[in-house]
Amino acid sequence: QVQLVESGGGWVQAGGSLRLSCAAAGRSFSTNGMGWFRQAPGKERQFVAAITWGSISRYYADSVKGRSTISRDDAKNTVYLQMNSLKPEDTALYYCAASKGGYPTSSPILYDYWGQGTQVTVSS
Repeated sequence: QVQLVESGGGWVQAGGSLRLSCAAAGRSFSTNGMGWFRQAPGKERQFVAAITWGSISRYYADSVKGRSTISRDDAKNTVYLQMNSLKPEDTALYYCAASKGGYPTSSPILYDYWGQGTQVTVSS
């Protein structure tokens, strides 16, 4: 059974940092693009960051650009999202996802597999 399991969320004060992890099981995703999305209560799911297969390119939403770094370790079948200078508006449930191909996009409909999410709460 293919699973994506996120971890690393939690409560942090504004200005703090968190490192989210997404561990894949059941198959390798080394040839897939991987992405992070987030969803706050009452809002639509929002693209955060994505990385191509082989870490060739990385993409970020304007809202997190300069404050976040996405990376992957294919030997561990794991994707990471380092988030710094966190703001209250970053509060959301964060999901990782595997794209259909090697080059991910910001559209959630082009992702095949999703994790259950990890909650990030940033207090002011």
